[in-house]
Order: sequence, then structure tokens, then C-alpha cells
Amino acid sequence: MDVAERWAGPAASPAGGPTRSWRALLPSRTAGTDRAPSDRFLLVVTLVLVGLGIVMIYSASAIRAQERFGDPTFFLKKQLVYAFLGLLAMAWAVGRDLKTFQRLTPILFLGSLLLLLLVLVPHIGIRINGARRWIRFFGLSFQPAELGKLAVVLFLASYFARRQDRLGSFLDGFLPPLLMTGLVAGLIIIQPNVGTAGILLFVAGLLFFVGGARIGHLFATAALALPVLLVLALQSSHGRTRLLALVDPARVSAKATYQLAQSFYALGPGGLLGRGLGDSMQKLFFLPEPHTDFIFAIVGEEMGFVGALLVLVLYALFLWRGTRAALRAGDPYASYLAIGITGLVVGQAALNMAVVSGLLPTTGVPLPFVSFGGSSLTLPLFGVGILLNISRGTA
Repeated sequence: MDVAERWAGPAASPAGGPTRSWRALLPSRTAGTDRAPSDRFLLVVTLVLVGLGIVMIYSASAIRAQERFGDPTFFLKKQLVYAFLGLLAMAWAVGRDLKTFQRLTPILFLGSLLLLLLVLVPHIGIRINGARRWIRFFGLSFQPAELGKLAVVLFLASYFARRQDRLGSFLDGFLPPLLMTGLVAGLIIIQPNVGTAGILLFVAGLLFFVGGARIGHLFATAALALPVLLVLALQSSHGRTRLLALVDPARVSAKATYQLAQSFYALGPGGLLGRGLGDSMQKLFFLPEPHTDFIFAIVGEEMGFVGALLVLVLYALFLWRGTRAALRAGDPYASYLAIGITGLVVGQAALNMAVVSGLLPTTGVPLPFVSFGGSSLTLPLFGVGILLNISRGTA
């Protein structure tokens, strides 16, 4: 008996035998069911996160932008452009038939593979802080790993919806999607970007689980993959230093622990209500790049425990509504897609906040919707558009 059977229990199939789908728990729906409006609650939560991000990016970056570019609104204006493009992509995704995304999946998957290969090529991929993760188009930087994560979720959702009855077989059902996921994750690790690869593998594992993969296959894969990830992370001096900075700070230089220490100096004095919006001290050239990966530290410093808790609550609400859409979706493809997109957003948020709080090594993973970034905002908003599309069939 596989995972799906243990979760859902036996249910009658059209042929009279037991079904292996976890969707036996869900109410049956017909293809002709009238679609409801999109989940406005989920939309509001997303827009609040985006709005909070715009405010905090300006607060965290204005002084640095003035110093570097002579314009305190430099990063703000870029983020507004990214938000506009992301909202356009979200609006487009809401109005499409879900079959559109199935048809686009091969193009997006192959395109992401090509971009992940190109980013490794010198003079094409941009190297920043020891990692080659970006490609520049028309003056705007793009991170192929963000597209790769979404492409894998689209691929797995389509694969599992069509072949979930074969997933119990290792060679015929389990191995093909595992290899495709591993290919994308491997290209992301090479950059190196272990944090993003870890999020991708976590969400893929979740989809394998709910799709009905055997527990033995999942444990065996994890037992092989985790040591490999650790070895790859420790291969570079950069990765070793980041890990040591967390577990044994005395063995590394003060420079290696500087960013994490400054994050603590931001979170600690924030207290209950914070120093006040715009009054952060750590953004004054102490905390490196406070408007990107460590923006949560500035939220905690300026808005205190209450502000940090608000961010946590918003992501918890996102998790609730995304899970709700998955459980109420009208077909397996929509359910898998909703689970994957929700997992990408919430998993990345949890990883980012754990890093800023000193619970995990520094990974360079942004806070979804809040951190400054082009592809890290536009593509998640596109994913939310798909999620809102799915929610239209869940009334």
C-alpha cells in the first residue's frame, strides 16, 4: 500500500477496485461546475505583502541609493516596475484556462534549462558575491533559478495528474520525474545556490508524497540526496565559511559572521514596537544589502516584534488559502499545482526568516514579495495568478 492509499484510504474506482489517489478525500466535482470569483482574501494577503515590501525597500535602501546613485528612490522605482510587471503577469494568469499552463510547461521547462546553462557561461552570467546566478536583459537582471522552480512545479503537477497510478513503480513512475527535478536542482546548485535548490527539492518531495510515491522510495532518495547536497555546499570555501559562521563562529573571521551579527543588532533593539518606520540604524551602512535578503531584519528593527509577527501571520494566511485552494480544486492537476506554488512561497519565506534569525546558514534567498528583486517578485506573482485561477473553481 503506497502513501496515497494510507492517506486517502480505499475508495471505489470506476472499475470497482480501490483507487490510489489521495483525492478520494475531496468532494467530487464535474467539469461543468460554474467557476466562482478568485480568492479575494488570498489576493489581499499578497498585495499587502507586496505593499509592505515596497515601503520597506524604500526605507532600507534610500540612504544607500543616494550614496551610490545620487537618487534615494533608485531601488524604489525599480521595485515599482517589477511589481507592475508582476501584477500584469498575475492578471494574465488568472484569466487563462488551466490547460494553457499544461501546454506551456514544456516550453517553460526547456527554457529554464537553457537559461540555467547560460548563466554558468562567463560574460553571460553575472557573478555577485561568489555566485553566478543572474543574466542581464535590457538593463534588468533576471535569475533563471526562479523560473526553474516554477517550471519544475508545473512539470510535476502535469506528470502526477496524468500518471499518478504509476507512481508506485520506481522505474516507470518515480524515476523519470525524479531525474528531471534533479537536473534542474543540480544546475542551480552549481551556481552555487544551495538555498534555492533546497526549496525546490523540498517542494518536489512534498508533491511526490501527496502524489502517492512509496515511502521507501522517498526515504531512499532523501538518504542519497542530503549527503550529496551537504558535500556540494561544503566544496566551496564560501559555503564552508557560512556553515561554520553558524555552528562555530569562533573558527571563522569576524568578516564571515558580520552580516549575521548585524542582523541580530537590528532585531534585538527593535523590541516590541520597533524604532519606528525609517529609523533603522543598521541600514546606515552596517547591515550589507538590507533591502534584499536581510530585509526581514529591518522589518524587525523598525516595526519590532509586532511587525515581524505581522509578516509571519501574512505568510500563515497565504499557506491557509493556498492549501484551501488545493483541497477544493476540481481536478488533480489544479491540486498539485496549488500545493507546489504555495510550497514555493511559504517554504522560501520560512527559510529566509530562519536565516535572518540565525537558525540556518546564510543562503542568499530573498523574502517572497518583500525583498528587492525582479525575477524574485514577478515570477512569484505569476504563480499567485495561477493560484487565484485555481481558487475560482473552489467555491
